[in-house]
Amino acid sequence: MKKIFKILLPISFLLILWQGVIVLFDLPHYMLPEPKDVFLQLTTQYSLLWEHTQITLLEILLGIILGSIFGLGSAFVLLYFKRIEKYLLPILVISQAIPVFAIAPLLVLWFGYGMASKIVMTVIIIYFPITTACYDGLKNTPKQWLQLAHTYKLSPLQTLFKVRFKASLPSLASGLKIAVCIAPIGAVIGEWVGSSKGLGYLMLHANARMQIDLMFSALFILIVLTLSIYFLTDFLTKKFIPWASHLH
Repeated sequence: MKKIFKILLPISFLLILWQGVIVLFDLPHYMLPEPKDVFLQLTTQYSLLWEHTQITLLEILLGIILGSIFGLGSAFVLLYFKRIEKYLLPILVISQAIPVFAIAPLLVLWFGYGMASKIVMTVIIIYFPITTACYDGLKNTPKQWLQLAHTYKLSPLQTLFKVRFKASLPSLASGLKIAVCIAPIGAVIGEWVGSSKGLGYLMLHANARMQIDLMFSALFILIVLTLSIYFLTDFLTKKFIPWASHLH
């Protein structure tokens, strides 16, 4: 009951604040729709919103999965191939220095208007936090653990997966939580630049037609998706990495 109250209280406060801003500043509908109009769109346009939600959710999830795989692989390479490290680390930094909007049109040009360009965009955005978090965790494995692995004569591969990787999981979990929060940005930006489906496309389309309440309803769903993925990630990391709190 207390958990439900903790969730409902900030939501109620935001809704009251939202409505209060509209009344106080006498904002027209095309600038900021009332909460009731947005929720009306959620109920009346349910099938339309659900159709576009599925596309964006799939893009986000595939981007997170692929980005995590590439990030983990890159972290392993950085750890064991020191010669590659000096070339790969600048690429990691450059990938974050380039504005996302600058490369979005190129990705659409290279990978098309379909789902592929949005997934690639999502992968690029989450690649850096996943790689750096995992690499830091692998690199900072407690020396006692490595000495114990040496005592038991574990092979380099066994040391990597049974010792170093397990030691890196708390850091990786932190990076993953950041990644799942920013992953929707990649999918939505890709849809804004060029697409025919997805919540980003629907928001852009609704804005052009002055359907601001529909645009806000799509934004609301996007926020719910992001929060749901984040809390699911947080739950899973606490469940499968219970020792994280003792290491940090």
